[in-house]
Amino acid sequence: MVSAHTASQEELKAAKVPVAWRDQCSALLIPLNTCRRKNYYLPWECENERHGYEKCQYDDMMHRMKKMSKLKLQQAEELEDA
Repeated sequence: MVSAHTASQEELKAAKVPVAWRDQCSALLIPLNTCRRKNYYLPWECENERHGYEKCQYDDMMHRMKKMSKLKLQQAEELEDA
């Protein structure tokens, strides 16, 4: 599943993004890391990019939690019916 926040494998490879960080928000991580390198990782720089990336991560986590909750509810109902 490719979303608006997912970068292609070629883009991720060119930006040297580690495999562990290649998720649904990877397209937001590339400009964030570029900004971080440009500003020597100063914590008060790149706030907008960081906020956007963290918001995407949070939304993705909430989406996965809701999906898991529905799956558990469905499994519980199936056990109840059996």
